[in-house]
Amino acid sequence: MLNRIILIGRLTQDPELRYTPSGTPVAHFTLAVDRPRLNQMGERETDFINIVVWQKLGELCAQYLRKGRLAAVEGRLQIRSYENREGQRVRVAEVVADNVRFLDRAGDREGGPSAPPVSGSGWPEETRTRGTGMDDPFEGDATRIDISEDDLPF
Repeated sequence: MLNRIILIGRLTQDPELRYTPSGTPVAHFTLAVDRPRLNQMGERETDFINIVVWQKLGELCAQYLRKGRLAAVEGRLQIRSYENREGQRVRVAEVVADNVRFLDRAGDREGGPSAPPVSGSGWPEETRTRGTGMDDPFEGDATRIDISEDDLPF
């Protein structure tokens, strides 16, 4: 069985960072992802997908991502349900991220602190595994392609 989701989109608002009662950080944000085809009216539709990011990665997202920033999210789809204040059962679909890549620089858009240096793997340098031989094996092999916002379909 397989449950993998890969999304690229823009944040609709700044991430919200909270902590569980045991102190584990968890960040929430919504990613706006354009659909690849136009609808019958010739307009592009957008899906708004809830993202949940746990632990250190959640803290990094809350620190460096801001509304409008372009990000790639990889994770799994989770469907959960709860009872709301009116006593009705509500089902929620969200992506639990285990990899988030910051695809544009903070200086490219307004607001927020600048992101830390990013390795070839897309992770900030301080989050990479060090001294274990597990650094990104493709680092330095990739050709950098600069894409402007005008090249993006959304």
